[in-house]
Amino acid sequence: MTTTRAAEPDVLHRLSFLDRLLPVWIGVAMAAGLLLGRFVPGLQSVLDAVKVGGVSLPIALGLLLMMYPVLAKVRYDRLDTVTRDKRTMWLSLLLNWIIGPALMFALAWLMLPDLPEYRTGLIIVGLARCIAMVIIWNDLACGDREAAAVLVALNSVFQVVMFGVLGWFYLDLLPSWLGLGTTAFDVSAWEIARSVLIFLGIPLAAGYLTRRFGEKSRGRDWYEGRFLPRIGPVALYGLLFTIVVLFALQGETITSRPLDVARIALPLLVYFALMWGGSYLLGKAAGLSYSRTTALAFTAAGNNFELAIAVAIGVFGVTSGQALAGVVGPLIEVPVLVALVYVSLWLRRRWTA
Repeated sequence: MTTTRAAEPDVLHRLSFLDRLLPVWIGVAMAAGLLLGRFVPGLQSVLDAVKVGGVSLPIALGLLLMMYPVLAKVRYDRLDTVTRDKRTMWLSLLLNWIIGPALMFALAWLMLPDLPEYRTGLIIVGLARCIAMVIIWNDLACGDREAAAVLVALNSVFQVVMFGVLGWFYLDLLPSWLGLGTTAFDVSAWEIARSVLIFLGIPLAAGYLTRRFGEKSRGRDWYEGRFLPRIGPVALYGLLFTIVVLFALQGETITSRPLDVARIALPLLVYFALMWGGSYLLGKAAGLSYSRTTALAFTAAGNNFELAIAVAIGVFGVTSGQALAGVVGPLIEVPVLVALVYVSLWLRRRWTA
């Protein structure tokens, strides 16, 4: 069936005022965070004083607030239809755990051959598959909410098992085979599992329990017609709060090294474009619907910058080049993926499936 302008309402104009101007709000949040971190003395030490799962407590709270409303929208009784779709599952595994890390490894070595610390940091970013913000990007782009939940859960399991293994492979074993520089990499599976349990497990459990007991006590019509619209904006407020705090923590580092940020940004831009665009092409070629392809594309293009930053700081130190590369990750990823949300909505009007 062909989706035409007449048959498909203009999704962009149906978005709320907050959603339509999301790039503006995110730009303001990033600028506010950078200015706060740069010009408010002692703010960074206050924000970073308490950590949860290796991440600043304010960021952790922002992530939980951001993810809960979206996971409360998931119709958990429909998840079996996603798990039966083996094409989506296998394509996600291919994109996230074979193509994504290999692409970031290649881009890091091609574009940063003379900067080993930044190169290592980018490779770590490529290994940390997204389990947080991707849910809200997919939701804004009208992707399949249930498919995104399943793919994020799948990434979480593989992240616990494969992050350390792939880190050793791409930072030590493969470079030695190719005659390149190697980097020692040691991170425990428990560190990864703890991050997954906190930043995915808590909001996932809360969302599931909210839907189950909300529908049981008041019915699905009330839950989806009255309750969800009330909590929906919390996700975007949580996103904006997270961005302000994140950039406040790293503001001085970013603004004091602009040329380094630019060098790190280039391979990241290429990475996000290739992963997102390649995922859409694969989904289209496999005959997936727009909503499934969108979930596939955003789960493949996004990265778990919280985990990447925590690992880089834990292994190499807070002032290391590896940590800076991790920090630049969301600086580039957030505005790029917001722009891709709007590209996705444009594609939705022209999709044939």
